[in-house]
Amino acid sequence: MRTGKKKRLLLIDANSLIHRAFHALPSSLTTSTGEMVNAVYGFCLAFFKAIKEFKPDYVAAAFDVAGPTFRDKKFKAYKAKREKAPDELYNQMPLVKKVLAAFHVPVYEKEGFEADDIIGTISLQAPRKQVQPPLETIILSGDADVFQLVDTRTKAYALRKGIQDSVLYDEKAVEKRFGGLRPAQLVDYKALRGDPSDNIPGVTGIGEKTAIALLLQFGSLENIYQELQENTENAKSLKPRLRDMLLQYKDQASISRELALIERHAPIEFKLSDLAWKDFNEKDAEQLFRSFGFRSLILRLPELHEGVPLRGISRSETKKQEEGDQSAVIEQLERDGVLSKEIAEVERKLTPVLRAMEKTGIAVNKEYFVALEKDIRKELAKAGSKIFELSESVFNVSSPRQLSVVLFEKLLLSPKGMHKTPGGIVSTASPELEKIKSLHPIIQEVLNFRELSKLLNTYVAPLPLLADKKGRVHTHFEQFGAETGRLSSVSPNLQNIPLQGEWGKKVRRGFVCAARCQLVSFDYSQMELRLAAHIAKEGKMQKIFQANEDIHRMTASEVFGIPVDQVSDEMRYRAKALNFGVLYGMGARGFASSARIPLEEAQQFIDDYFMRFPKIASYIEQTKEFVKEKGYTETLFGRKRYLPDIHSFTPPIRAAAERAAVNLPIQGTAADIMKMAMVKVFQECESDRCRMLLQIHDELLFEIADDIVKESALKIKQIMEEIIQLSVPLVVQVKTGPTWGSMERVGVKTP
Repeated sequence: MRTGKKKRLLLIDANSLIHRAFHALPSSLTTSTGEMVNAVYGFCLAFFKAIKEFKPDYVAAAFDVAGPTFRDKKFKAYKAKREKAPDELYNQMPLVKKVLAAFHVPVYEKEGFEADDIIGTISLQAPRKQVQPPLETIILSGDADVFQLVDTRTKAYALRKGIQDSVLYDEKAVEKRFGGLRPAQLVDYKALRGDPSDNIPGVTGIGEKTAIALLLQFGSLENIYQELQENTENAKSLKPRLRDMLLQYKDQASISRELALIERHAPIEFKLSDLAWKDFNEKDAEQLFRSFGFRSLILRLPELHEGVPLRGISRSETKKQEEGDQSAVIEQLERDGVLSKEIAEVERKLTPVLRAMEKTGIAVNKEYFVALEKDIRKELAKAGSKIFELSESVFNVSSPRQLSVVLFEKLLLSPKGMHKTPGGIVSTASPELEKIKSLHPIIQEVLNFRELSKLLNTYVAPLPLLADKKGRVHTHFEQFGAETGRLSSVSPNLQNIPLQGEWGKKVRRGFVCAARCQLVSFDYSQMELRLAAHIAKEGKMQKIFQANEDIHRMTASEVFGIPVDQVSDEMRYRAKALNFGVLYGMGARGFASSARIPLEEAQQFIDDYFMRFPKIASYIEQTKEFVKEKGYTETLFGRKRYLPDIHSFTPPIRAAAERAAVNLPIQGTAADIMKMAMVKVFQECESDRCRMLLQIHDELLFEIADDIVKESALKIKQIMEEIIQLSVPLVVQVKTGPTWGSMERVGVKTP
């Protein structure tokens, strides 16, 4: 439970979450009877995350009601251009309500009003129903419309991308995102700019930048028109064309403001006591999730008990309770046969290690990130201008629908082989765009634009806001973040910062070490390939690793049948793509795309590869047969993954299960080894002067005092390399430096 006097209310914008989840998660998420539940699952992920993070005292959910709203009566074209969502989405609304009922979360909806209006009303009236102690409101939503409700006691927890990537917006964060506009100005912002998704017209000809500039200059829409009427000096400073547009479309601006304004006096009645977050019957929730096939969520149910108000619990007792809940999950996984006794014990020992890492955090240079944000925004503006030039039009590059229209209707690029969205438009997801990158230079510019936007919105802008008073950012490690056993990092996710590329490196340079310390990285070299050689008993690969040779160059030499010294960089690149691709069940089409070669050539390369390394081919086929017979696959240490989809009648679903089966023994074993190493390193090396900060896939990042770097690095490297004996050596590469992005490899020889 949270300590402190302030009470907290969590308001859930259910409709927006359901829509986001439906489009973010694969349609292959179905029950045993074939009923689609991807939106339900995504909603639950967001719900679990919010409950665990904020530990609310009160919770309520709001839904839209089918039929016209008061906005439709004001403006018949309101949302008229929005495509009707598929029935598969609407069919999941009642299922989400069942989930909320299982957790005793009240649902509010009102004919003629939208979910935003319900949330606006409750967030305004709830604090009045409880004078003391103060009430803080958190709005969980997938829609930026709720930002206008943010104030001194209300924050928005908004989904950024996907379902579990969220950012908490207070007043300062909203101002930062919208170029200095206060939350209360966002209604006027939309009145000027409009909103194509809701068919709110705004002022024709005015876009995002102009709308922001006008409101920063005049303060409000009302002031703009008052000063235009009075012909003040401020109004005279506007360009004639802009003045004309504002005056010509004044009525549009007025109706747009009415449409954009969230109603905060909807006719709903509620008692604050009705919203109290109560304990729930875990068996009922488990039964419901079992009917949906949400096995992983059943294991996470103990997490939600943390949010139930309990009296008289100290901070140390809270920590014990958290570790106790995690222990309960581990025990359940052990009872279910998912974890062997050995791995269950490793997981138990790992829990306090993760909590310690979370508490330590990692230092960031706030000033550096502020400067970097300005640089990226300039680059984004350049990238946007280049895209507009290539397309000979101005549009919202971040809008998948508008981008699809530009690419496939205006530029007439061929959509052959590309998927469509549930709404029927040609998908512009990055993996789809990669397929047609050679058709037009605009594709690469769009991909660059997205990469910059992701870095800006995911890391560069939020990180300074997330840092504590000491300038350190504290991520949370999900111990069972993936089915393979790998850890995941959330709030914020520090595992997905790009390692390659100019801007990814610049972002990493913003992570710094404490005074008189260095950042030291320990990275398992080609861990999964080494495990593949060991597990498959592929002698040729084992000899390459035992001789400390370049595995990719030697693979190319084998496949092309030429001496090593004749292998070109392009040949090595292809061999590398396939070496890793094989572990993920990559087929000829995927390899052709990855290696940028024709399909027939890719198939021939794969055939030659398996002929040269027959034990790898045997491992793949034997693993598929094993999972078909047993229903699961497992790591070297007994971590199991059950794959019921292996018997699916739908070929793509069955193929996905086969790929997961091939990958689990390798990637899962790598995860097991990393966790074993983390436990032992923590036990033998952790101190105030040598602190484990982050785990990123096969890498550990430490902050070590200058005078003990050499001896600590030697000891950590030795522990990691000797944690388990395989038929091939485990090799750890060590890098040091003052920032995460400027570390250089150093030679550390172990005995």
